Amino acid sequence: MPILSALDAFEWTDPDDVPRPIVAFGAQMSDGDGFELEPHRHRKGQLLLVQRGALSCEVEGGLWIVPPRSAVWIPGGALHAVKATGAVEGYDAFVDPAIGMHLPRRCCALSVTPLLRELLTRAAHLPYFYEEDGANARLVAVLLDELAAAQVENLHLPMPADPRLRRIADAMMAAPAHRGTLESWAQRAGLSERTLLRLISRETGMSFGRWRQQLCVVLAVKWLAGGASIQQVAGDLGYESVPSFVTMFRKALGTSPGRYMAERHSG
Repeated sequence: MPILSALDAFEWTDPDDVPRPIVAFGAQMSDGDGFELEPHRHRKGQLLLVQRGALSCEVEGGLWIVPPRSAVWIPGGALHAVKATGAVEGYDAFVDPAIGMHLPRRCCALSVTPLLRELLTRAAHLPYFYEEDGANARLVAVLLDELAAAQVENLHLPMPADPRLRRIADAMMAAPAHRGTLESWAQRAGLSERTLLRLISRETGMSFGRWRQQLCVVLAVKWLAGGASIQQVAGDLGYESVPSFVTMFRKALGTSPGRYMAERHSG
């Protein structure tokens, strides 16, 4: 089913209104133009698992990129917006906060094991109002255990709230190949270099250079998941050579971009 549309062949029920520990369903968007969900909230926690394509999810204070075989966990009540470019397939699950007490309190990207993926697949085939005992109860219990044990991935870009810094961040995301100096960015925001460094550290917990590198990492993962070549991504991010981009990527994520994406698409 589409993750959003008029849902002609699917009778949509708000998962917040379903009195079950977990409500899950398959999600597919084959439109090459992608989709965008405006900022909204759910009472329940939400897990978005991507099997094909990539999602970006902006939650208060940060941007998360979700490539294949990863998921993003959004705690209940968190204001968030979701965007995808191109075709996306995956699963969407909503977890009642009463039973999700051991799940992360903050938004995070999670690595998805084959077992967790299969459990979500099984849960997505349950009717909304499934029986809550027997095999279903055991399925939900194991799914919650696997979700709580999932490894957090470094696919998060802290986003500043200060409007001057946010303008800089938006400009960098729109044109990441533009390698402006710290001085030029400070002048653009009407700040001194010292003030810019202090604000970016206070609002993101990173230095200016570290934040800009993490921006490159999340954009690289997003574009690679969308089918772009390593050479294309390196050029679009403003790297003078592919090896220099590969070195940065390996330092950030522990493996080369080629191997990273090959593992995402294996199996």
